[in-house]
Amino acid sequence: MLAQELNLPHEIAAVLVNRGIRTAPEAAFFLYGGLNDLHDPFLMSGMKQAVERILQAVSRKEKIVVFGDYDVDGMLSVVMLVKALRTLGVEVEYFIPERMKDGYGLKAHHLPRILEMKANLLISVDCGIKAFDFVRDARQNGIDVIITDHHHPAEGLPEAVAILNPVVESSGYPDRGLAGVGVVFKLIQAIFLRLGISRDMTHYLKLVSIGTVADVAELKGENRILVREGLGKLKETRTPGLKSLLEICGLNNKRINEVDLGFRLGPRINAAGRLGETDLALQLFFSESEEECSGLVKRLNDLNSARQRIEEKILKEAVEKIQARNLHQKYRLLVLGSENWHRGVIGIVASRVKDLFYRPVILFAYEGGMAFGSGRSVPELSLIDIIDECGSLLQNFGGHRQAVGCTLTHDNIPAFKEALNRLAATRITDDLLERKLRIDCRLNFSAITPSFIDFYTQLLPFGVGNPRPEFMTEDVDILNEPLVVQNRHLKFWVRQNGRVFEAIAWEKAKSWSEIRRGSGLDLAYSLQFSDYRGKKQLNLNIDDFRPHNS
Repeated sequence: MLAQELNLPHEIAAVLVNRGIRTAPEAAFFLYGGLNDLHDPFLMSGMKQAVERILQAVSRKEKIVVFGDYDVDGMLSVVMLVKALRTLGVEVEYFIPERMKDGYGLKAHHLPRILEMKANLLISVDCGIKAFDFVRDARQNGIDVIITDHHHPAEGLPEAVAILNPVVESSGYPDRGLAGVGVVFKLIQAIFLRLGISRDMTHYLKLVSIGTVADVAELKGENRILVREGLGKLKETRTPGLKSLLEICGLNNKRINEVDLGFRLGPRINAAGRLGETDLALQLFFSESEEECSGLVKRLNDLNSARQRIEEKILKEAVEKIQARNLHQKYRLLVLGSENWHRGVIGIVASRVKDLFYRPVILFAYEGGMAFGSGRSVPELSLIDIIDECGSLLQNFGGHRQAVGCTLTHDNIPAFKEALNRLAATRITDDLLERKLRIDCRLNFSAITPSFIDFYTQLLPFGVGNPRPEFMTEDVDILNEPLVVQNRHLKFWVRQNGRVFEAIAWEKAKSWSEIRRGSGLDLAYSLQFSDYRGKKQLNLNIDDFRPHNS
């Protein structure tokens, strides 16, 4: 009885129950939890050892190298940790491998470069949980290693000084969902706590919010708090790099939401890593020059535009291959590859192909006898579990339930496809490949009051693990002939119980001819807020409808 215990609208309580939140304390944490409700970072196994080794490096004036991944999560993790360590007066450098040349992860062949940097201590961020060879060789060369990661481990763990990874069974940390930036945030928090330093964590929270959303981490538990707090601070940005990035995205002095993080800020940062120019993004966040940052962000914007053009070309080719061979009707898991596809972009394309055909997809870029793959899955299917069972055919793989990366020899592709198809035939049921529109509850227009909207905004931010609520309203009248916008969308006015709202049906102009003035419908929709000339507007984002005469 959440509605009664917390004095919530019944519809809001229904949404919470549908998210698995069933008790008043759980609901209060979800709706109102803040930074003071974050777990003690020292609950994470390895945290004490990691902090002690870092502070030892500080006192001994040792050289620290931070090694990161080339995606948004990895790059921002590097920025956060390097900046935090530099405030302690320690000598620290960073190294991020090149996507095209080095591939993902901390590998033994990186050691000569780390030795050249004269490191005494290496800290990995957003990678390293499978770096057995590197950790062994580094130790033999007098370099200690601390691993911070959030990816699933292999059997056993590297023999590092400390491993911070909430996914590891022995971690003991209450929240297993942290992204790489979240783990680094906990490490920074622990260092400052151990030193008794009261530091403003605002700048770190901004970067955590971007990295968490860009990495498509679940917006539950601590992730939810970190992203919400970071979003609230972004409009106060003063650092030149982030300020320039917000400006080029048209977000300065605007209310920023999770969609802006995932589709405006994140892609521009990511474009640098995808197209082999990671240093551009890192320079942007380390530079103190407004003039330099202005130039860097323009180059990132150009890279993002180039990435979009490459992406569209690959998407067109992939869709044509699938449709020409009816692959989407023959296979439950789509596997395609080409020598002409850019491996820095295929992950984004895989996501779009997955959405178009609603089945898991793995795309490969073939280079020099190797196949570099990136896969995306539908919500209810764990792709990493399927990939894991084909591990003997792969040279390297990793990822999450919905996103994976893998590498294998080109010669192994036929055997890999056969193994995948065999698993897919038994693991991927018809039900998993059926698009579902899950309605949270009925909602009468009369219930959409200012008080309801206040409670609704407490559900933000939306994302994986906390999808935008879907409502159904019955007996709705269409008041005007729908306006076709950009030859793609429909816009019209709807009324129920005397309340009127503007409704938008995205990408439905060609398929929803039944919606006419005077129609009586039941509508399935989500709420959409927009700022128009500084005024907040509420629209209905229509996802489906049911005519009354059916």
